[in-house]
Amino acid sequence: MKILVLGIGNVMFGDEGFGVHFVKMMAQNFTFSPEVKFEDGGTLAGVLSGLIAGFDELVVVDCIEADGANVGDVFSFPFSAMPSRISWSGSAHEVEMLQTLQMMELLGDLPKTQIVAVVPKRVAPMTFTLSEELVLATQTVQKALLAHLKTLGVSAKKVADISLQEVADRWKEAQFKFEFV
Repeated sequence: MKILVLGIGNVMFGDEGFGVHFVKMMAQNFTFSPEVKFEDGGTLAGVLSGLIAGFDELVVVDCIEADGANVGDVFSFPFSAMPSRISWSGSAHEVEMLQTLQMMELLGDLPKTQIVAVVPKRVAPMTFTLSEELVLATQTVQKALLAHLKTLGVSAKKVADISLQEVADRWKEAQFKFEFV
């Protein structure tokens, strides 16, 4: 069985980058069974269809909106049973992940899919700082992901303790490091 854990989001918009930073954090803090692959999907949504179709199981980590939810609330559910109060509208993705998954489902190419998501505080341009609420929600998202992976027979071993904000800061430093010749 091949399992893809896909982080979605725009890292230049604060909390909107949560999914990307989270999957990078998990890949650095844990070792997993070899059938699990962690990928930064960024804002590529539709372009990811070919990658996604090559897996048996998909876990999407992203930000969502939910009626009556508070910032930092965590949701974990099968895509096939998405609660009606959940939406992905209003994100900074060029093509929404929801539409990509729906198109793949119509074509019969969508692997069994679990969504693990958090409600963001802000989608602010040009900040790599995550809100305190999302940093605090990280442990809940981590528990939800590890619990789901365990149901798929995946083993995980903690090897580091890098924080979500550290991952975001490293990404920022790597992107804005210029060398003059």
